[in-house]
Amino acid sequence: MKQTDELNSYLKDLMLTWPLENHEAVAKQAASEQWTHAQYLTRLMEGEHLRRRDNRILRRIQAAHFPVAKTLDGFNWSWPKSINRAQIQNLCRLQFMEQNANVIFLGPVGVGKTHLASAIGYAACMEGHSVLFTSAVDMINTLAAAQAAQRLKQELKKYLSPRLLVLDELGYLPIDKFGADLLFQVISARYERGPIVLTTNKAFKHWPAIFNNDSTLTAAVLDRLLHHAETAVIEGSSYRMKEKSDP
Repeated sequence: MKQTDELNSYLKDLMLTWPLENHEAVAKQAASEQWTHAQYLTRLMEGEHLRRRDNRILRRIQAAHFPVAKTLDGFNWSWPKSINRAQIQNLCRLQFMEQNANVIFLGPVGVGKTHLASAIGYAACMEGHSVLFTSAVDMINTLAAAQAAQRLKQELKKYLSPRLLVLDELGYLPIDKFGADLLFQVISARYERGPIVLTTNKAFKHWPAIFNNDSTLTAAVLDRLLHHAETAVIEGSSYRMKEKSDP
């Protein structure tokens, strides 16, 4: 067996994909630039490290179930009538996660709340955190089905185990007492343990209408959600409606 074939066999068995695919090219560069053996080995290991890091990031992004992966760079800051850009850029630094605090994007339909919530989730994936994106209605429906099948405890773990939960579109549809109780379980269980990024089109004073005018339950939800939270208020008209009206 040639020495190169032997090396390829070892690299394959050890699943060192980047060195397997690149060691010959790197060896030529090392010879040309008179690298030491340590420099050559370091370059191979660096390539493998970066490959595995990128794969871990990709897996986290896939596991998050973003409807579309969004970043802050792709946001149209000129469209909302009012938005605190510095505040949102600071939120994307993820310091709120260190404090297990929550972030709430509040504003009318179509001003970019989902985009910004997704961007924070994407940033969290890039920094090594597990993330789950879901709409409030989808989560409640999933938990309700699990309750009916007597597997609620197992299904709750899906929403409690990710480091960051992105909960989209709370308030777009009314929630009955049963659904509100399920939502409260998630918020209560994550309270001071796991941060939530939430988007809503309803001011907090109108939240009783979301929960079938149950003021007691609404107060309990808001108490846990807002105790450690930062609210980003966005004003303006729907960007999607603008795109429809443009020729």
